[in-house]
Amino acid sequence: MSEKVKMEIGQKFPLTIKRLGINGEGVGFYKRNVVFVKGALPGEVVTVKVSKLHQNFAEAEILKIREASKERVKPPCAVYEQCGGCQLQHLSYEGQLREKRDIVIQSLEKYVKPLVEKVEIKPTIGMDDPWHYRNKSSFQVRKDGNQVSAGLFVEGTNKLLNLNQCDVQHPITTKVTIDTKKLLQKFNIPIYDGKSKGLVRTIVVRTGIQTGETQVCLVTTKKELPHKEKLVEGIKKIDPSIISITQNINPTKTALIFGDQTIVLDGKETIHEKLGELAFDLSSRAFFQLNPEQTVVLYDEIKKAAELSGKETVVDAYCGVGTIGLWLANKAKEVRGMDVVPESITDAKINAKNHGFKHAKYYVGTAEEWLSKWAKQGYIPDVLTVDPPRTGLAPSFIQTVLKIKPKRFVYTSCNPSTFARDLKELSKIYKVEYIQPIDMFPQTARVEIVSKLTLKGKK
Repeated sequence: MSEKVKMEIGQKFPLTIKRLGINGEGVGFYKRNVVFVKGALPGEVVTVKVSKLHQNFAEAEILKIREASKERVKPPCAVYEQCGGCQLQHLSYEGQLREKRDIVIQSLEKYVKPLVEKVEIKPTIGMDDPWHYRNKSSFQVRKDGNQVSAGLFVEGTNKLLNLNQCDVQHPITTKVTIDTKKLLQKFNIPIYDGKSKGLVRTIVVRTGIQTGETQVCLVTTKKELPHKEKLVEGIKKIDPSIISITQNINPTKTALIFGDQTIVLDGKETIHEKLGELAFDLSSRAFFQLNPEQTVVLYDEIKKAAELSGKETVVDAYCGVGTIGLWLANKAKEVRGMDVVPESITDAKINAKNHGFKHAKYYVGTAEEWLSKWAKQGYIPDVLTVDPPRTGLAPSFIQTVLKIKPKRFVYTSCNPSTFARDLKELSKIYKVEYIQPIDMFPQTARVEIVSKLTLKGKK
């Protein structure tokens, strides 16, 4: 076997790309070194130059594509390579769906390799139209000379890329953002400089895909807003769908978009949105899925995996505002949810009440605390469903699950790596029936997973 050869910054060599990495970069091997190449696709032969060296891998940039993939396409976005918000516009959509399934397989190979051959990993469920699906935009605002700009920061820099179109945003969010930016320019309203001076820092626009209601939120460093009345009147005239205009005050130097205080400048505090038969009121700061169309697909897959007949008790851990539990409620005997964020539980209770689900109850605290407490009282849910953050399940939660042993466990994940890591422990007592990848964010490298686990020895 050949020895691993040490590489150097600036070194150039040809490279065959074997697969995509979890962040959408091409992965190849040069003299036993793993090399990640942004913009390269599986099957391509490229000439690269090493740009960064790490302990176990190197990063390189493409100098020349010697043999292009048949699935390479021209990205429709003019600023695709600068923006970094999407990673896969240069790959056909069929190719994206296939490679996202492979990203799931790669994660499994790293943590639970024996399962790869045993478990059914289904084809990725995509969208009929994988464009203009995002219902919300949060564009930073800065001044470029005398010109007001709004957009996203170029990846890895503090340079703002002014965006006048975005192919994954719903068109109304882009239109409203651009016209609001023009109003800030017209009335010469102070713009935040990213450090300590200025006022307006972010324009947040969310639209109800099903209801057609739009909300505009200006995030500012302080409450005082010059020319407020003229600005509000101007925003109202941008589009008749705008029914809520708010101001959020965030005085701190932080990467977080929102501060704690939100003021209604005009119209309603919330907009209305529907998911299937469920309806939700969304305030400016409320979390809601960014792709409602695929969220319905995702939740239906969770319901399919839960296999409810109307007799089962369900626990929705990491429940947030209760959307998954409420999606299952009409087929469950009882739903219990818990979350560590008190405001989320307040919203979950309101959502349950608004939909008439008296058998859905919500609690503040960690899932492991409540599951352990209920188990001592003789309550073990028939079905446990989780949709944790990208960091995955807490080890203490996994140990609690291994101890109380719910019959069915539906694991939804937005991170194949932490999902596979958690599966290593869970597969000690659970059989993984199947894994279903779902494309929630077309044109990006992200992939969602729904997996059905059943207790070994149980049907």
